[in-house]
Amino acid sequence: MPKRHAVIIAMNLFAMGLFASASALAQTETTGQAGPKPATSAGTVPATANPALAAAPKAATTPASTAESRSTAALAMTHEPTYDEGTAQRIKDAALSYSDLAVRGGWPTIPADAKFALGVQGANDELLRKRLIVSGDLAADKASGTFDQDLADAVKRFQARHGLAPTGTVTPRTLAAMNVSVQKRIRQLEASLERLENMNFSFGQRYVVVNIPAAFAEAVENDVVVRRYRVIVGKTEKPSPTLTAQISSVVLNPTWTVPSSIAKTEISAHMRKDPTYLSRMHMEVLDGHDNPIDPHSVDWSGTHTPNFTVRQQNGTFNALGAVKIDMPNPYSVYMHDTNQRNLFSDDYRFDSHGCSRVDNVRDLAAWLLKDQPKWSRAAIDTEIATGQHLDVAMAKKVPVAWIYLTAWMTKDQTVQFRNDVYNQDEQLLEATAEEAAFFGKAAGHPLTAHMAE
Repeated sequence: MPKRHAVIIAMNLFAMGLFASASALAQTETTGQAGPKPATSAGTVPATANPALAAAPKAATTPASTAESRSTAALAMTHEPTYDEGTAQRIKDAALSYSDLAVRGGWPTIPADAKFALGVQGANDELLRKRLIVSGDLAADKASGTFDQDLADAVKRFQARHGLAPTGTVTPRTLAAMNVSVQKRIRQLEASLERLENMNFSFGQRYVVVNIPAAFAEAVENDVVVRRYRVIVGKTEKPSPTLTAQISSVVLNPTWTVPSSIAKTEISAHMRKDPTYLSRMHMEVLDGHDNPIDPHSVDWSGTHTPNFTVRQQNGTFNALGAVKIDMPNPYSVYMHDTNQRNLFSDDYRFDSHGCSRVDNVRDLAAWLLKDQPKWSRAAIDTEIATGQHLDVAMAKKVPVAWIYLTAWMTKDQTVQFRNDVYNQDEQLLEATAEEAAFFGKAAGHPLTAHMAE
């Protein structure tokens, strides 16, 4: 029997009418912001919550001015982990519900030039209401009326679930997200599930997750997100990898050994234009034995692989900032601070060479070292102020996973979607389909039947 993805099987069964309707989807998608679930008349909490009864996220304000306030705002969205031991099953459940929506026709498309304004009657207000009712962001009894506060709150719920600022205003990005077809959303769920089924991650009592498409990191303890941080991950041309590793140490006032690829291209280009670049950037050139060499003796043409190492001294100018979190892995990437902290205020945070820059990283460092009383947040700040390089080994390593989920569902039944920034979903699904087709043919051939078993 060829290996098939569970979601694809479920979709086929839906189409054949063998599954009972999962129309409760409209009652299961909650806001991206945690809130109390309504109780039944018996005083118990229902298994799923109606998002229309939950509080809508507050409107986005001017970006927070400090790392601490940005982290606090990020944590306030929800304490539910993006990735835990039940995530794969929940994604399957969400895919089944969305498959049922597809069978029933999905949701309507809203004209790209549609205009909406609070308190003003518009030609597409009821179409917008229908769109949000289908996805469970608006209560079914709110099907008619002008653009009022209830509709604005529903827009906020939708925005929160799609990684958009919850303003309640139908922006072009919001409208584009609303007009993504239900079939595309199903494929996002399929691709996310496929990735998780190929991961081997050992969840611990404490662990760290970076979801690359969401550009957020979560510190999870006892199945609850206790810290959440904005992160800057790889550019589209230099994507961050998916991986699992163990955080082994926290480095204070780190030096930065420039990857050879960057030295060959970017550093060489700077040196050709400005021979004083290295000294201005507090960088030194080292030979294979870590001995300093004269930068003027180096071939900066960029045509050869560097036979030298470029290292930046620690300090406020250092690209890694004041903290580096070591997590040995085959890709030589890590998590770190930055000397360009203003970038954390941007909504689009795909600007690194593959590593993950972490907002409020000192707070994360203190949480990682919490089992070592000597290293409180205050002690970390004090040590950084000395300017001395120090490698603090973890008394107990903490598991870390960098994942690529463009679609997932948390334990509070919130279905979340993000943009496929690296365009990897379709590539994965096409490769999976080709593999399934290969094993399908192999199953019918006497010489290769054993391969499909």
